[in-house]
Amino acid sequence: MTNRKTLFAALAALALLASPAIAGGNGHGGGNGGGNAGGNGNGGGNAGGNGGNSNGKSGASHGKSSSARGQVAKAKTDDTTVDKTTKVSSVPKEKNIHAKLGRLNSLQRNINAYMNSKSKKFAAIQAFVTQSAKAKVAEAAAEAAQEKLDALNSQLTALTSLTPEQIAAMTPEDQAALPGKITDLQAEITAQEAEVTAANEAAAAAEVGTDDASLDAALTDMANKPVDDDVTAWAQGVLAGKIDQTAAAMEAETTP
Repeated sequence: MTNRKTLFAALAALALLASPAIAGGNGHGGGNGGGNAGGNGNGGGNAGGNGGNSNGKSGASHGKSSSARGQVAKAKTDDTTVDKTTKVSSVPKEKNIHAKLGRLNSLQRNINAYMNSKSKKFAAIQAFVTQSAKAKVAEAAAEAAQEKLDALNSQLTALTSLTPEQIAAMTPEDQAALPGKITDLQAEITAQEAEVTAANEAAAAAEVGTDDASLDAALTDMANKPVDDDVTAWAQGVLAGKIDQTAAAMEAETTP
């Protein structure tokens, strides 16, 4: 009887020793250790082991899910980042030319009011426009004189280049008049050459007082603000039309 009690006590002690392995879920090792004696080894072992594995997988899955959400959040943050850098143009805005002109804005007036102004401040500009118009008319006259001389020289060349065959094909009257035509053309050419020379000299003389220095002086005399290159360039563009109109009026007066 005592031996049986002792045996049961030993079995109970062995069961207590096996319990931590079962509670810890140590897989198949704990289950098989008490399999034959207690009859519950496999069941407890498998349950604990599988449960541990399940928790492990769940934790890993949770970790991957958290990582994925983190990457999505980062991607959204990157996509929605706004570049707030302020771009500043390095090219300054051009100053309004009219703000620099002051009194020179009056240069835009029509030709009649322009040339009939009694203002002393306007006198130098009027003189510049008048002289520039005269130079324009003189230059046109010189060009016309040269064109006429070129035409006369072409006629003389045509007559003096006739071949004997061409002269023989002419009527007797034309043959007889040929030497006289050549002489007349030569005299006319000589006279026209003198006209060209005089016209060129007149054009050169008319250009005095129409250069950039003269314009700057006239602008400075009229202006109430500093005259710089921008102002001079603007004035040249405006005055070009006034000069053309004045020159046309001068030519109309001299044309029969």
